[in-house]
Amino acid sequence: MRLKKILKVTFGALVFITLPSLLLYAFLYYKYNEPLPIGTSGEQADALAHKMLNALDYDAYKNTDYIEWTFKKRRHYKWYKSKETCDVLWKDFKVDLNLKDSNAHKAYVHGFIIDGEMAEELIEKAINYFNNDSFWLVAPYKVFDEGVERQLVSYNNEDALLVTYETNGMATEDSYLWLFDSANKPKAFKMWTSHLPIDGIEATWNNWITTESGAQLPQLHRFLIFGLEIDNIKTSF
Repeated sequence: MRLKKILKVTFGALVFITLPSLLLYAFLYYKYNEPLPIGTSGEQADALAHKMLNALDYDAYKNTDYIEWTFKKRRHYKWYKSKETCDVLWKDFKVDLNLKDSNAHKAYVHGFIIDGEMAEELIEKAINYFNNDSFWLVAPYKVFDEGVERQLVSYNNEDALLVTYETNGMATEDSYLWLFDSANKPKAFKMWTSHLPIDGIEATWNNWITTESGAQLPQLHRFLIFGLEIDNIKTSF
């Protein structure tokens, strides 16, 4: 009888915990899930991509050599574009990433360099952090990177740009549908990624600022009930 009671209580607890989650997921899936749109690649898609880059002053971004920022008040970055290095800092850890030589990464704990298995784990974590967090900062500027496919899509009777990262280091086979304001500046994108259980979730690109180097970067993203803040942004040539 004691075992039966334990099983009954355990089952009841599982139902209590999981049922609301399942109902919420079902609601969100029904409300937001969308199939990946079909677009047309070629000159028109590339022209729309160039309009976006012009609205963001791509030349200023291209000439920006140093970008510093904090993501969600948790992780801090110092990215030296020409050197292809980035310092990643969080909690008591620091990893110096060398983006062109994987053998040159260095990991630190409390300011002391470390090696071995712990260093490998921290380096892997820092690479994942950088790939994700830099994407939320500079994704619009990477639409002509190698391995990126662009398609023109008509969405809600307006031109939108579907960008698919086929072999990119930041995302693999992930697609983003860029939506624009009247000045061709990104205002949001919809996401079809392996990281999200619902296809077509929309995230805003808000609070754009013009930095010291002239590059325009966002400070806020919102999707569903979540917000991604980016602050302490600094740039230089």
